[in-house]
Amino acid sequence: MNIDRRQLALPALALGLALGLTSVPAFAGADEDAVAKNVEAFRTAQAAGNAEGLASLLADDLSYSHSNAKIDTKASLLDGVAKANYKWTSLDYKDPTIKVVGPAAIVRFTFVGEQEFTDGKKTPQNLHILMNWQKQGNDWKLLSRAATKL
Repeated sequence: MNIDRRQLALPALALGLALGLTSVPAFAGADEDAVAKNVEAFRTAQAAGNAEGLASLLADDLSYSHSNAKIDTKASLLDGVAKANYKWTSLDYKDPTIKVVGPAAIVRFTFVGEQEFTDGKKTPQNLHILMNWQKQGNDWKLLSRAATKL
């Protein structure tokens, strides 16, 4: 008796469903951990105004959208951080969620912080953030970011 792949597909699918298997690979947890580590490294570098610390986390094709609709590339974001006329007095990423989908990761959180400008003015920030990270080789790079005001 000869059995071909098509005849095995349905029983294999049924067995997978019966066992509760999902399409999420076993290594998804490791990828989520790696993305979480990069998100925290990004927050730390952002809070410190450390453009060099951010550079290694960014994809070359970065699209970084601010809540005022300004769009930065990798080069313009790093230049803006290096030349900023403010410092962060506090910066937290609240309630982050991470979902890895193949070579992409969707990260959402609430961005809460306070900026102090060189003239002494303090401005609170409270935003919804969506980040998209892309696996490039063995590294996760920030490919895009969008912010909306609460």
